[in-house]
Amino acid sequence: MSRWPLRQVAFVGFGLIGSSLARCLREKQLVERITASSRSAATLRTAKQLGLIDIGYSDAADAVRGADLVILAMPVNATEQVLRSIRPAVTAQTVITDVGSTKGNVVAAAERVWGRVPAGFVPGHPIAGSEQSGVLAGRSSLFANHKVILTPLPDTDPRALALVESLWRHADADVLTMDVARHDAVLARTSHLPHLLAFSLVDTLARESQNLDIFRYAAGGFRDFTRIAASDPLMWHDIFLANREAVLQALGTFEAGTQTLRRAIEQGDSETLLGIFTRARAAREHFTHMLAGTAYAKSMTSSNELIFTVQPGGRLSGRARVPGDKSISHRSIMLGSLANGVTEVSGFLEGEDALATLQAFRDMGVVIEGPDRGRVRVHGVGLRGLKAPPGALYVGNSGTTMRLLSGILSAQPFDTVMTGDASLNKRPMERIAKPLRLMGAEIQTTGERGTPPVSVLGSVTASRGGLKGIHYDLPIASAQVKSGVLLAGLWAEGSTSVTEPAPTRDHTERMLRGFGYDVQVDGATVTIQGGGELTATSIDVPADISSAAFFMVAASIAEDADLTLEHVGINPTRIGVINILRAMGGDLTVMNEREIGGEPVADIRIRSARLKGIRIPEDQVPLAIDEFPALFIAAACAQGTTVLTGAEELRVKESDRIQVMADGLHTLGIAATPTPDGIIIEGGQLGQGEVISHGDHRIAMSFSIAGLRAAGPIVIRDCANVATSFPDFIGLASRCGLRIQASERSASQQTDA
Repeated sequence: MSRWPLRQVAFVGFGLIGSSLARCLREKQLVERITASSRSAATLRTAKQLGLIDIGYSDAADAVRGADLVILAMPVNATEQVLRSIRPAVTAQTVITDVGSTKGNVVAAAERVWGRVPAGFVPGHPIAGSEQSGVLAGRSSLFANHKVILTPLPDTDPRALALVESLWRHADADVLTMDVARHDAVLARTSHLPHLLAFSLVDTLARESQNLDIFRYAAGGFRDFTRIAASDPLMWHDIFLANREAVLQALGTFEAGTQTLRRAIEQGDSETLLGIFTRARAAREHFTHMLAGTAYAKSMTSSNELIFTVQPGGRLSGRARVPGDKSISHRSIMLGSLANGVTEVSGFLEGEDALATLQAFRDMGVVIEGPDRGRVRVHGVGLRGLKAPPGALYVGNSGTTMRLLSGILSAQPFDTVMTGDASLNKRPMERIAKPLRLMGAEIQTTGERGTPPVSVLGSVTASRGGLKGIHYDLPIASAQVKSGVLLAGLWAEGSTSVTEPAPTRDHTERMLRGFGYDVQVDGATVTIQGGGELTATSIDVPADISSAAFFMVAASIAEDADLTLEHVGINPTRIGVINILRAMGGDLTVMNEREIGGEPVADIRIRSARLKGIRIPEDQVPLAIDEFPALFIAAACAQGTTVLTGAEELRVKESDRIQVMADGLHTLGIAATPTPDGIIIEGGQLGQGEVISHGDHRIAMSFSIAGLRAAGPIVIRDCANVATSFPDFIGLASRCGLRIQASERSASQQTDA
C-alpha cells in the first residue's frame, strides 16, 4: 500500500466534507495530485481556482482512474450509481472510502455492484459538519478533535484500513471503529433523531397562526436546539430514507419517553418529572466520563496534565471549613436511596467519588435532586425499589462506592456490572467478594488479582433463595468490607455479624441507626438482623477529617501558624491523625464539641509546633489509614526518626502510597525507607524538585503542604484527581496562606519532559 505522500487522491463529490479534507491534504503535503468529479461544473471551477484540485471531471470514472485513494463524498442516495460508474476505473489495489452518515446502505450498494464488498473498500463517517455547505464552506480544521467512525468488514484488507485510519489522523480526528449495524443504530439516536426533531419543531411552529410572535420571543435554548434545522434538507432527506429502520426505532423510543412526560404532566406526577429531569441533567457529563474512563470532576475537553507548583514559605492562619466528609456523603446517598421517604442532606461533598455514588443510584431509578451547594434531596425507593440500570454502573475512581455497592447489589433481583477508571480497575475487590459469596451471593471479579469489572448476578442469587446471614471475621481491618457485608445483611435471612481485628470507622453503623435500623455492637462485633426497613431522615455531613488532616499537618509544620478548622467530624474511629500528631508534639486543641446526626463534631485549633519522630502505635493505624500521606510529611519535618508498621493496606490504595511517598520524599532529600507494611522516615530539611502523584489525590495534596518547609519550589504532577475528595483544595489552601498555584502541561510538553 502506498505511503504518504500519495501519488493521487480522487474525490467524487466536492462539498463541505470533500473540500475540507482536500484542504488538509494540501496543507500537510500528503498528496501529489488531487482529482475530483462533481455534478456542478461551477464547483469544479471554484475548487481549481482555490488550488484544492489539480483537475476536475464531470465523469466520476475519469476522476478516479489511477488514484491510490478514492473518497466518496456525494449524497448517500447516489452511492450505488457512483460505484457502478467507477467500477471499471478502479483496480484491486485502489483503496475506497466514503463519508456518508449511514453505512448499511453503502455496504449494500457495494455488494450489489461487485457481488461482494471489495477488500479495499473501508466505509467511514466523519462526525463533523456545519450548517453551511459547498466548496467555499470547507476548512482544513473541520475534523480536528472530532470523531471519525470506520466500519470495516471481516474481509477488509488491513492495509487499506491502516491507510484510511492514517488519513483521518492526519486530519487530527479521533478515529474509532464500529460494526456497520451498530453504527447506524447509534447515529440514528445521536445525530439523525435530533435533526428530525429540529426540523419537525420548526416546521410545526412555523405553521401556527401566531408564528411571528413565537419566533420573535424565542429564547436562546430554542435557537440552540433548532440551529440544526438550517442544515441541507436534501442531504437529510436522503439520510432518513437510507437509515429508515434505525430512525424509526429511535423515534419510537423517543415517542414512548414523551408519552411518559405527557402522563406525568397530566397527572401532576412530580416525582416522575423530577426523575427524568435530574437524570437528564447529569447524564451528558456522566456518559462522557464513562467513555473516557476518567473521573467525574476531571476536565473532558483537555488532555493536558494538571500541575501544582508550591513556593516555599507561607503562613497559615484564620478559620476555615474543609469539604464534607466523603465517607458520610457516600452513605447518605446509599441509605437515603434505600429508605422510605425523602432524605434531606446538607454539607454533601461534591467531589467525584461521592458524585459517582449519586449517579449509580440515579441509574437504578432513584430520584435525586441536587447537589446544589452541598444540599441533596434523595427520594428513597425502599429496600425493594431499586431497578436494573440500563448498562454498567461506572463509579470512576471510587473504591468505596464499588465495595459498598457490591453488598447492596448482591441482594437485588437483577444482574449488574460495575467498572471504574484505570486506577480503580487495578484495585483488589476479592476482599469484599469473598464474604458476600459466603452469604450466597453470585459475584465475579476479573483476572488473577480479583480486580474490576465486578459482575454481580443478583438474579441467580435470588433464584437460589437470596442471601443468608453469616458471621464474618475480617482478616484485616477494613471499614469498606465491614460496611459491604452489613449492607448485604439488610436483605439477608437471619442475623449478619462482622468482627474486626482492630477498630475501623463506624459511619455505616451510626447512619443505619439514624435511619431507624437496629444495630447491635458488642466489643469488636457488629450485628444486624435482616428484613427491617429504613426511614428517611435529615443528615448534616460534618467536615471531612481526612481533608482537614492536610491543614492540621500544614499548620503544625508552618512558621507562626494559628489555624482553626470548623465543624470537623471527630468520630472516634477516625481521630488517629489527631492522636498521632499530638504524640509527635503537635499543638492541637479540640473545642466546641457537639453531636450532629449521630456524629461527633468539633472545631480544631492548630498552632505551630516542633515535631519529633515517633514509633506510631499500631492501634492507631486503622484510625488514620487515609491520613498517612500527610503524616509522612509531618515525619519528614520532625526531629528524629518516625517508624510506621502494620499499614500494608496503604499499598493497595489509589496508588502504592508507601512507595510513592518514599519516592517523592527521596526526590526532596529526605531519607525514607519503605518496608512491606510501613516506612521509616528520617526527619530533615525538605529540598525542592518535581514529584509525581501517580493520580493519587492524597499524594498530590500531601506534597503540596510540604512546600511550607521546603528549600525551594515543589512541582507536583498528575493532580487532576484531587477533585476526588477536595474540589476546592487550591482555593482554600491559598486563602489559608499556602503559596500554591495550579497550571496545565500539554501532551507535547509531557512527552518532551
